[in-house]
Amino acid sequence: MRKLEIIDGTEHVMGRLATYVAKQILNGEEIVVVNADKIVVTGRKEEILQDYMQRRNRGLKGHKRKGPYYPRMPDRLFRRTVRGMIPYQEPRGRAAYRRLMAYIDVPKEFEGKDFLVIENALEKGSRSKMSLADISRGLGAKF
Repeated sequence: MRKLEIIDGTEHVMGRLATYVAKQILNGEEIVVVNADKIVVTGRKEEILQDYMQRRNRGLKGHKRKGPYYPRMPDRLFRRTVRGMIPYQEPRGRAAYRRLMAYIDVPKEFEGKDFLVIENALEKGSRSKMSLADISRGLGAKF
């Protein structure tokens, strides 16, 4: 029986949380991340948006999309970040990637359950930051 961890992504730094999640899913655990839209990316807001817009537009050739495709929704942005940290093109990595679920809010099936908070991934201090919801809206997502 696999262990199921439910992580509340509120005020967690995306890179730190993604490395923790990547290690856990490679070890065989199932991870559910709720409130993925409240995960933060630290840095200057202009640079963050510019970086994500560049990633989003990388596959554009004229008006046709040729790839690579980059997501807009916050839960998919988080999953894509974790995917970059695992060997997703190998069977072991694909199986691990299937063990990760991310949700924008808290689904009804997880309401009232205890959420795990990763202490070393929490945003401390008052650095410049931007939530995944703000980044997604900047990319044109509607949710």
